Amino acid sequence: AILIIAGGTGEFEAGISKDGQTREHALLAFTLGVRQLIVAVNKMDTTKWSEDRFNEIIKETSTFIKKVGYNPKAVAFVPISGWHGDNMLEESANMP
Repeated sequence: AILIIAGGTGEFEAGISKDGQTREHALLAFTLGVRQLIVAVNKMDTTKWSEDRFNEIIKETSTFIKKVGYNPKAVAFVPISGWHGDNMLEESANMP
């Protein structure tokens, strides 16, 4: 499964909060038997392609998905920008 996470300030925090949809979707995927996960961090253009922001999202998301049952070391985290198409079909020079 591909879990799309909004990387924008405030958007990620809302999704990963106690009642956030990011948490709900990761839990549902694992509960339904999905064992392979890719996390796409979208809207990286709104963070000016910040590597610090990307790493912060990886850290917080890894902590949560580990509690759900996933092995964070086996999960690929991919920074993307759907608006600009960065890193969606071809590698982008803008990405951290």
